[in-house]
Amino acid sequence: MTRTKWYFEPGHTAAEFRARHMMVTYVRGQLKNVHGLLEVDPDEPEKAHVEATVDATQVYTGQPQRDAHLRSADFFDVEHHPSWTFVGSRIHQVSGTEFEVTGDLTVRGVTRPVTFDVTYLGQWDTPWWEEGRTSGPGDAPVSPPRRVLIDMTLE
Repeated sequence: MTRTKWYFEPGHTAAEFRARHMMVTYVRGQLKNVHGLLEVDPDEPEKAHVEATVDATQVYTGQPQRDAHLRSADFFDVEHHPSWTFVGSRIHQVSGTEFEVTGDLTVRGVTRPVTFDVTYLGQWDTPWWEEGRTSGPGDAPVSPPRRVLIDMTLE
């Protein structure tokens, strides 16, 4: 097969997190403005490349005061570090649809190696795009039209 480039569409992509709150429960939140790409040849997934940028200024937990506190210098310091980045460096296929994606995650100006557990949930034709329509910032044609669903987890 050939190497295909998939762009993360911000309207259908989110970075989600959960953090302990007062050692009693978890606070869950998301950052919706995610841009990035995945380049992959299905026959050689270990040679794939992934990168993403997350707009940390748009953190949402459902509670405006908490969101403002998370954006402050106490946590994400979005005034000085408005985005997070991830650049993958290694992809390991654990099983047919399970992968480990290792790379560098930069949050608040600090870069650390992380490994995401990734589940490939499938690819299918979609009636929503016409053949040849562009799919994102790089204007790569989608032919035939496809949707790809990937679930990534880091805890």
